[in-house]
Amino acid sequence: METQSKKATTLKLTDLKSMPIRTFWITSIAFFICFFAWFGIVPFMPDVVKDLGLTPEQKWNSIILAVTGTVFARLLVGKLCDKYGPRLCYTYLLVIGAIPVILLGFVQTPTQFLVCRLFIGFIGASFVITQFHTSIMFAPNIVGTANATSAGWGNLGGGANRLGMPLIAAAVVSFGVADEVAWRYSMMIAGVIAMLMGVVYYFFTQDTPEGNFAQLKKEGKMPTLKKDEESFVSVLKDYRVWILFVIYAASFGMELTVYGTMDDYLQNTFGLTRSTAGNLVLSFALMNIFARTLGGFFGDRFGRLRGLRGRVMFLALILAVEGFMLTVFSTTTSIGLGIFFLIAFSLSVQMAEGATFSVVPFINKKAIGSISGIVGAGGNVGAFIAAMFLKSKSAMAETQAISLNSTLGEEAVRIAQASAASTAVSAGYFVIGICVVLAAGLSLAIKFSTEDEKATALEMNTPKYVLGDK
Repeated sequence: METQSKKATTLKLTDLKSMPIRTFWITSIAFFICFFAWFGIVPFMPDVVKDLGLTPEQKWNSIILAVTGTVFARLLVGKLCDKYGPRLCYTYLLVIGAIPVILLGFVQTPTQFLVCRLFIGFIGASFVITQFHTSIMFAPNIVGTANATSAGWGNLGGGANRLGMPLIAAAVVSFGVADEVAWRYSMMIAGVIAMLMGVVYYFFTQDTPEGNFAQLKKEGKMPTLKKDEESFVSVLKDYRVWILFVIYAASFGMELTVYGTMDDYLQNTFGLTRSTAGNLVLSFALMNIFARTLGGFFGDRFGRLRGLRGRVMFLALILAVEGFMLTVFSTTTSIGLGIFFLIAFSLSVQMAEGATFSVVPFINKKAIGSISGIVGAGGNVGAFIAAMFLKSKSAMAETQAISLNSTLGEEAVRIAQASAASTAVSAGYFVIGICVVLAAGLSLAIKFSTEDEKATALEMNTPKYVLGDK
């Protein structure tokens, strides 16, 4: 039988009676909470290092483990969304994912801390579910903008915790809790909020504009997504999926890398205080409010002008700009120019992320969840590789600097160590920037068939198009 789609063709944010718009808000907030909790421990790391006695190696390993867990979770969750729908997947992810967040408040050893960091990384898979959910709630003419906006606003949680978590800690302290353990209570609170959001997701959203997967299958009204139960192997064989995997590694992976390394780099290179450097990185994260949306918006605009090929062309362009800005930033020694190019990099990297997911829904509509999972995992793989690369360069340079200046006094060692770290990370950023430019060139290899172009053009020009099985 046929079923008329109720997908939203506009992003009218105030129309809360519309299921796609209500889902947009709830999925964006859920994503925000997940990223808030995922990176929630970052502002407290000095306290954690002191409390648990973490070594520099263990501190770096905690950063790497946090993104490693997400890779596997994103690959799994994409396929689960195809089979069971985003509503149930998000509910379980929020409720179960909140457990290690809460448990982090009870850890007593470095090993326990590292294990919790690994499992907390699983809630980073929230990105995949959000992108899947908005992809099936919005029509092709607006899906790029909807995907980018929900992702940008959700991703904002990864930076907003730099302000939010200390505020939660201050509130906890006001009730008589000691400063040294306030980080523990703050993580517990973040976990409880995530768990409650899982309940909200279950009761106030549905899988598609027409209803939930289980209900639609039972009634024989399952829209095109019924065909999503396609072989995962066929998705793995599509070269375009792996190109997008690399592209997202070069965009979101680099954003995660900057979140984890830019504070120290700004202090070591430009002599900024920790507070000032932290506020600059927070400003970088706040650009997610609009930057990702711009990427999706221009992806949709190029799509209307030049079809699916136009979306790819814009993606290649903005990715090349991202790489260029990071490369130039890495060579800058002036704080003024440095901030300018950092802002330019921030804008372009987030636009590239939005542009990537303005292409993803058109690769294979029979397996949106699986493709979103693979591409999303690419971002974490990119962050993992970049973190390992920067760690190796920085650790080696710092060790050598400490060895050469060990007889000159503590202050001399500190200055030499900071200088060595700055030089090593700067060189690392330069190499990473070149790799991003190469990824931009690779993106042009993404091709679509004439049939895909025609079908998408017809769908975009039809106000109420028909979906379903006959």
